[in-house]
Amino acid sequence: MKKKVIRKKAGMHKRYASGFQYQQDSIYFAQIAENLIKLGAQELTELGATEVKPSFRGIYFKAEKKIFYKINYMTRVVSRILAPVVSFPCEDSDTLYKMGKKIKWENLISRKQTFAIKSNVSDSNINHSQFASLRLKDAVADYFRETTGKRPDVDTDNPDLQINLHIRNNKADISIDASGGAPLHKRGYREETVAGPMQETIAAAIIKFTEWDGSVPLYDPMCGSGTLLCEALMHYCHIPAGIFREKFGFEIMPDFNPDLWKQVKKECDTNIIELPKGIIAGSDISEDSVNAVKTNLMGLHYGSNISIEQQDFNNIPSLENSIIVINPPYGIRMGKDQDLNKFHKRLGDFLKQKCKGSTAYIYFGDQQYISQMGIKATWKKPLKAGGLDGRLVKYNMY
Repeated sequence: MKKKVIRKKAGMHKRYASGFQYQQDSIYFAQIAENLIKLGAQELTELGATEVKPSFRGIYFKAEKKIFYKINYMTRVVSRILAPVVSFPCEDSDTLYKMGKKIKWENLISRKQTFAIKSNVSDSNINHSQFASLRLKDAVADYFRETTGKRPDVDTDNPDLQINLHIRNNKADISIDASGGAPLHKRGYREETVAGPMQETIAAAIIKFTEWDGSVPLYDPMCGSGTLLCEALMHYCHIPAGIFREKFGFEIMPDFNPDLWKQVKKECDTNIIELPKGIIAGSDISEDSVNAVKTNLMGLHYGSNISIEQQDFNNIPSLENSIIVINPPYGIRMGKDQDLNKFHKRLGDFLKQKCKGSTAYIYFGDQQYISQMGIKATWKKPLKAGGLDGRLVKYNMY
């Protein structure tokens, strides 16, 4: 650790002279699910970003360093934050290799550290992501061999430097993954899981779509491993989404300011508020699910203030004047379509009979079951998750 700090200080002037793209314009790129771009743009603006511009598969935004750190730490719906290094026309793999070798990689990592490359290509002469990754990997390795005599190793699981390569319409963008090796949706609170868990960013988006502010109770009668409940808790208490993250990719960036990062983290952590008992609760028919959600909540601030019970939703006496969030079982989690049809009819009957004055937000991984509910939807939003072309549906129960 000591040698690493000394290396950073000694090379500080050289690194600033590298002139990476993000250092010149303070513009970054947020990768996000297509259906969440509008929501993500709103969140980025709320966190202090400016010049927020939705684009293909993400959002460009401008941020001073303090806001940049805050966004990485706080964002709930963005998957990754990229810091652009260089962009150039790229008609073929030789161009990619040559331009890759021009980057001053020693300003990002030493030969003793590790790196990995994640690529995405579309509508270009280079039409294979794995091949593009290989060519850029060769460029990085050969650069170090020629300048130091030894190349850094590749580590796809936990690299010191995660490089992102995006080629579209024969234009290449090479970026630093400021989030790190793991995407931002991996919060770190999920110790236990059950079949078909919901991705954290999707659960966070659903909570945002409800516009729940804690003025009425929130309940999940099919809580599974508790992702919706955990995200509701973090939302209400202002718990940073990255609070359990051990490191961020931006910590290896040449202009990283550790003191400013500590300040940002402290300010965000200071804003955490307590969750009163009785505001968030959930249940599930499965004992394994109940045990999983209790374990996952255990590590979160005020997780013990969330009540979890084992019961069939049909046996709940009533859920009146509440916000109800549900990710019902689907596909292999339930079995045959006939069972699912009956299941969704019972769910619709439950909402009509026992949830007066409540508003329900239900995620349907398979759209065909919306018609089985037997109640009129207030709105439907496309929401792709885990390969499912699903819909989030709102129901106002009168």
